[in-house]
Amino acid sequence: MDRLQTLEMFVAVADRGGFAAAAKALNVSPPTVTRAISELEGRLGVSLFHRSTRAVALTDDGASFLPNARQILADIQDAERQVSGAHSEPRGQFYVTAPVMFGRLHVLPVIADMLERYEQLDVRMMLIDRNVRIVEEGIDVAARIGPLTDSSLLAVPIGFVRQKLVASPAYLDRHGHPDKASDLTHHQIIGTTGPRAISKWLSDDKPVKTKPRLLVNTVDSAIASAEAGLGIANLLSYQVDEPIRQGRLVEILKPAAPTLLPISLLFDNGRRSLPATRIFIDAMKARAAEQGLASADSAQNV
Repeated sequence: MDRLQTLEMFVAVADRGGFAAAAKALNVSPPTVTRAISELEGRLGVSLFHRSTRAVALTDDGASFLPNARQILADIQDAERQVSGAHSEPRGQFYVTAPVMFGRLHVLPVIADMLERYEQLDVRMMLIDRNVRIVEEGIDVAARIGPLTDSSLLAVPIGFVRQKLVASPAYLDRHGHPDKASDLTHHQIIGTTGPRAISKWLSDDKPVKTKPRLLVNTVDSAIASAEAGLGIANLLSYQVDEPIRQGRLVEILKPAAPTLLPISLLFDNGRRSLPATRIFIDAMKARAAEQGLASADSAQNV
């Protein structure tokens, strides 16, 4: 059997957790997938899956081989797309990831416009509040907020956001407005898990250790909890600008010179010339400018 097809079947089984599910996704028969995996295991001299009557799971060797298999398939797909014409219209699959709320507010409108304009384009959008492995998971472009670690990925900055400490008017009426950062230790704190799970909050560059009375796992639940008067939350400007404008939340302890967090689009060098990547990045730059995210000055003032 063709080695490329064998790799595709291996990845499909790993992703879907079974031979039958992989066969259905690839539109082939289950025996074809079973035979392909057996041939691959024989060629490699290792077992790639633990098999039982109820489930299929990767062995240690299988888990180690999976990122390489994904990368090989991604490289081939990139080569095919580049040969088809770097300046042609977007077509095929385009994979993008972003933080949940940022993706819903700012990435989804861009994707909706691209789907409307390019009939041969399909998009897989992963909205998740964690940093995914871009190359290993086959992501074309990832939106990231905050400082970037050194890597081989390319980064295009498109804007800035900043931290905001917020509470509801009702909470502040009951508990009073904190006048300085150290006052936070006497207030009810709403904490979050995930990438912004921090035990020290900054206000005017002074770290204040906080202990949440309420710990939630999503941005939406943190906003809802703050609006319900359960305490003070530490969120990002784009997440709470609308509740602040509508009076549901109030910013407190606004720093004179807030620290700005960059918004960046990350992608592998091999994706740079692809039509969908170029169009998406240009559209995200325009979106950031329209929404007041592109300018450092405007980010400080929001």
